[in-house]
Amino acid sequence: MVEITIAGGSGQVSQEIIDVLIESKNHTITVLTRKATPPTSTSPGISWKTVDYGNREQLIKALHGTHTLLSFIQILSDPDQISQKNLIDAAIAAGVKRFAPSEYGSKGVVNMPWWYGKQKIREYLEAVNEKEQVLEYTLFQPGLFLNYLAFPHKTSKHVNPLQTIFDFHNKRAIVVNGHEDAVITFTSVKDLAAIIAKAIDYEGTWPTSGGIIGNRVTFRELLKIGQKVRGQPFCIDYVDIDELEAGNLNTSWGLEAVHRAIPNDQATAMLKAVSIGILLSSTKGAWDIPGDWNQIFPDYSFDTIESFLSVVW
Repeated sequence: MVEITIAGGSGQVSQEIIDVLIESKNHTITVLTRKATPPTSTSPGISWKTVDYGNREQLIKALHGTHTLLSFIQILSDPDQISQKNLIDAAIAAGVKRFAPSEYGSKGVVNMPWWYGKQKIREYLEAVNEKEQVLEYTLFQPGLFLNYLAFPHKTSKHVNPLQTIFDFHNKRAIVVNGHEDAVITFTSVKDLAAIIAKAIDYEGTWPTSGGIIGNRVTFRELLKIGQKVRGQPFCIDYVDIDELEAGNLNTSWGLEAVHRAIPNDQATAMLKAVSIGILLSSTKGAWDIPGDWNQIFPDYSFDTIESFLSVVW
């Protein structure tokens, strides 16, 4: 049993992780919150601490005794990543053994400006460990959530459905012309939570590159699965890479469901940017995740795309 502290514990993904950790009954869990009046938890083994991420001494005190620190701080709300940098500094000062920054997505961030903050934190962690390892860390990277392919159906307790460029509901997709064999990784939220729980119990050293492969497929393979589970071929909008690089998305449809972290006045521009970013980044290998945790836990059985979607549809 170890003491786990979770920063950003009110988010959808973090709540999925917290539920699994509580269910395991293996650890003591503390959730950091910015709110002046944190919620009262009735779950045994979990407590809440109100913190100011700008107050280093307060963070050090809050992290005292922590073995593993998981960050789910919202990247978009902190463009310069001051909160996570302060959290890292405080973790080192408090003697925290393990840290996982706010990742939970792609390997690369190329063409995805909404995630550039992740690169800043990766570089910061490399810098603090440049001379010697002072903080063991891993980048939990599961690719896209498999659950998003079930949109508009909700298939997890906390994570809400989000649209992607693969619209199984309307049997359509957007594909970069000539890049049908670009690779994209999908992992269910359930599997991400399970692997994180297993990683916390793992007694070996965490791999810095913390890739998790639930499913590794090409665009072409995914569309074949779509045809099988939906009963007919998808209608595909092909886009040229030069147009995408120029910021143009000439398609017959677009994303409409926006993440709750995006202000309403920025939603339309962000949805277009997300579509372009995922399409472009996929051609550059950003979603071809290494299977670091798969190698450590070779016996773990992941949800497969076809079986998962066959149940949904």
